[in-house]
Amino acid sequence: ASGFVQPYNQPDGIYVCFLIRIVRWVANNSSPPVIKTLGLEMNLFHFRDKEFGLRSIKERRLKISRIMELNDPFEFLGASLEDREFRKAIIETKKQLSKTTGLLCFSQKWQNPVQWSHYANEHKGICMEFEVPDQFIFKVNYEEERLNVESEIDLQTMYRYLTTKFAHWSYEEEYRLFITLDKNEEENGLYFSDFSENLILKKVIVGARSDITRKELSGALGNLKNQVEVFKARPAFKTFEVVRNKNEKLWA
Repeated sequence: ASGFVQPYNQPDGIYVCFLIRIVRWVANNSSPPVIKTLGLEMNLFHFRDKEFGLRSIKERRLKISRIMELNDPFEFLGASLEDREFRKAIIETKKQLSKTTGLLCFSQKWQNPVQWSHYANEHKGICMEFEVPDQFIFKVNYEEERLNVESEIDLQTMYRYLTTKFAHWSYEEEYRLFITLDKNEEENGLYFSDFSENLILKKVIVGARSDITRKELSGALGNLKNQVEVFKARPAFKTFEVVRNKNEKLWA
């Protein structure tokens, strides 16, 4: 059968091919389904600890996350798996996708203190702001309950299955960029995505508890130091937020 719509009672192999086609669609720089883009850039944030954050800046690249190594076992399993055949197809698809596809994870905001605690070594690391074309970005959806399996599964439905997480993750306000893994670029089992016109470093925010010095960060930035804004963060005085420390004298 042609097209994207497939009835639910088809062999599970169809689902495998179907899901792989979706993620490859994005990895090959096509516009994500459902999201209507305007050809604009989004400014998104990526948290790292001190060691790997500075290394990312110095090497001008980000480590690509692997699907099977993400910290949520429900990743890509947003739909109810009560039906045995559907469960088998989705789980197998996830395994297959992990062999060929990775992702970069971003947040819409940098001010959430929980993000700093979880992903920037308890505020001792950094947060990098990147400019990314919006047509490459997937927005993660958050739900209290698993999604029902539709009788007919089209592209929009499959997109929801792939990008739905439990509501308690909503503090992350996550966006994702899917990337095809190139075996020729593997480094000791790891993959990286270089800074480029589609991944432009715009800002580096140093955590409130970080001992990263201005000199240390400037050395990592090298010839980017005049193009990238840098500042240190602090806990806000009136809210549960992380904010910019405007007292420059407090950052050596």
